[in-house]
Amino acid sequence: MHDIKTPSDVLFILLGAIMILAMHAGFAFLELGTVRRKNQVNALVKILCDFAVSTLAYFGIGYAIAYGQSFFGPATELATHNGYELTKFFFLLTFAAAVPAIVSGGIAERARFYPQLIATFLLVAFVYPLFEGIAWNGLFGLQDWLLATFGANFHDFAGSVVVHAVGGWIALGAVLMLGARHGRYGKSGEIAAHPPSSIPFLALGAWILIVGWFGFNVMSAQTLDKISGLVAMNSLMAMVGGTLVALAAGRNDPGFVHNGPLAGLVAICAGSDVMHPLGALATGAVAGGLFVYLFTLTQNRWKIDDVLGVWPLHGLCGAWGGLAAGIFGSTALGGLGGVSFAAQAIGTGLGISIAFSGGLIVYGGLKAVLGLRLSTEEEFNGADLSIHKIAATADRDTWW
Repeated sequence: MHDIKTPSDVLFILLGAIMILAMHAGFAFLELGTVRRKNQVNALVKILCDFAVSTLAYFGIGYAIAYGQSFFGPATELATHNGYELTKFFFLLTFAAAVPAIVSGGIAERARFYPQLIATFLLVAFVYPLFEGIAWNGLFGLQDWLLATFGANFHDFAGSVVVHAVGGWIALGAVLMLGARHGRYGKSGEIAAHPPSSIPFLALGAWILIVGWFGFNVMSAQTLDKISGLVAMNSLMAMVGGTLVALAAGRNDPGFVHNGPLAGLVAICAGSDVMHPLGALATGAVAGGLFVYLFTLTQNRWKIDDVLGVWPLHGLCGAWGGLAAGIFGSTALGGLGGVSFAAQAIGTGLGISIAFSGGLIVYGGLKAVLGLRLSTEEEFNGADLSIHKIAATADRDTWW
């Protein structure tokens, strides 16, 4: 049975890794469709290059911090059990690389390119794997303490907190270090609107993320014997709840409509394996409303220029998902049990603390040493021409 199970598990987790890798195209097109046309090329290049840098950082440092394992031994050793540990690394890498992809949407249109790549390396090598190891590998004994004190570990099946809240709270630190785009907020309190450059591309990005998310959640089981249709159903119901509430709360705004399902999916990651589908629907619905309300509040009242709203979407909806697992995962509300709200609150709070402080340290240090922002002229011209020397579309007819 072991000989049969191992190649099956390798294929299972490899397909999950490929689905989540494809989600990075969703991050790219969601950002491309949201930013102004003069920054579209930069959105595409950032996501791809961030993934490449994330791979090196996680391979060389981050995975060893989180799981105490490296891949510098002989290939004969790495290939044992059909290379399962290698595919597991690939799978978990796609989670780690989602963190700079999340941050990218918050700092869009005014961040310098190479300092951001340095930030990506530091985040994926040190900040992200620190909490990943605590939550998913029992580092520092926190999970043992939570189990002994509250009768349950901190439960985050697919990363509401480990991936999304961490990415969102790092992004908040980065956005605060960068400041708002020039002209976004006037001295007299006026707000300059920067409408999306392409609703179709924004929608395409959302749909790619939605489809890939079923690999993100379902295949977090990591082996075939642990796969559960409950995870798939709960992911579906949370997506639906987030979509419909965002539709109503956002008054038919297509930006809110296409981010609503993402809010629901962010929130359901943690408890997707323990909730009843109706609990998942409620979790997604709350997340959809939370995103619409907090996005509007941060942009218009608090004047935090988070371009894609990644702090409300990932940071706050991810934190809600961590707490929701402790609520709707309980047997009293139809869940499978084995969760504790207190443990969920402590784990979520710790993840937020590590992420926000890590974001401030990394981006604050880079700001002091290298600088983070494009110059005023470069920002006016757009990141495409300033950094990549080419626009997304030609100024004249190219049929020649």
